[in-house]
Order: sequence, then C-alpha cells, then structure tokens
Amino acid sequence: MLNQEVAKFLLSIHAVFFRPDQPFIWASGIKSPVYCDNRLILTAPDARNYIEQAIASTISEKFPECEVLMGTSTAGIAHAAIAAHLLNKPMGYVRSSVKDHGRQNRIEGKLEPGQKVVVVEDLISTAGSVIEVVNALREAGAEVLGIVSIFTYGMQKGLDRLAAANVKNISLTDFDTIAQVAADSGYIKAEDIARLIAFRNNPADESWIGG
Repeated sequence: MLNQEVAKFLLSIHAVFFRPDQPFIWASGIKSPVYCDNRLILTAPDARNYIEQAIASTISEKFPECEVLMGTSTAGIAHAAIAAHLLNKPMGYVRSSVKDHGRQNRIEGKLEPGQKVVVVEDLISTAGSVIEVVNALREAGAEVLGIVSIFTYGMQKGLDRLAAANVKNISLTDFDTIAQVAADSGYIKAEDIARLIAFRNNPADESWIGG
C-alpha cells in the first residue's frame, strides 16, 4: 500500500519524530507528540525518488486535467518542481505574502487565468496556510483542481477548512498510518497509538501527555 510505504520511508529517514513523553511545541503553541520534517526527503535519494514519483503518479491519476503545478512556500516548492519535471508540466509557487519589492508578486511563475492547477504541499495540519494558497490562485483566475500533500494529520479543523473551501486534498500518507507503522516497526510502543490518536482528535486536550 502506498500510504504504508511512504510512512516507512518517512520513519526510516527520521523525517517523523515521536516524543509522546516530551512533546514538541509548534509555532501555534500546540503541544504535539509528533513532529514531521519532510525537508529531509530531499537529502535521502531513495525516499526522494519514491515519494516524488508517487506525487507525480497521484496527480496523473487523480487530476488528469492538471496543466500547472503550484508549490506552497517554502516546503512545497522542491516537491512541486521535481513532480513537474517528471510530468513535463510547468510549475510555480505561491508566496506566503506579497513580495515587498520588484514586481511585488504573490504567485511566482507563469499562470494564465483559467488554467487548471494542482497545489503541492508537504504536510497539512490545520490547513490554514494551504487554503491561503488556494485562495490566492483562485483570485488570480486559476481553477484549483485539488491538493496533493505528502502527509496529513487529519485534524478536524483542517478537514473542516478544506471542506469549507471546497477543495480536495489527497495525501500520500496520514497520521493514523504512520502511527500504526511506527508501532509495528518498534519506533513507538503499541500502547502509544491511543495517545497519539487522542492528540490528533483534540489537540487542545493535553490529557494524553504523560500517559
């Protein structure tokens, strides 16, 4: 299964860290038992080859009308570029904010009104940043077919935001799969799965900390 193979690669290159007893603190202030750094994919050729091919194949299969790939800034840019190269399609990226000099672009790369776009994102938690990218592309006249991401937490807030924006996200792997593969592979204890899922289901409830 693709989601399990991607999970195995992310775990093998230590792109996913589990610390249920010593939580990471995200920029938002959320305490999390897991941290995902998909930038490490780029420095691991075997994982990179598999995952970038998977992104390209997913776009071809799920969004065959795609004309342009757009990466999210900054983490999605390299993945969009590699996948676009494999698919022989144009790509660009969307800045997190309008550039304050030069042409003051928000969208970098050529994009014509009406073009069908797939957004490439490295991971999705609450989906706020990727929805901003989708909105920027729509404001520029693009038809956003959907999002292809490497990893999603599956948090309810993120699912609700994607639904409200009427945009489809397809992730190569997800939180539940990585938790199960991590337990099966000995990265975490089987009893930690319930704590991880409790966090995912309600990040504001920290009762999972300390077991």
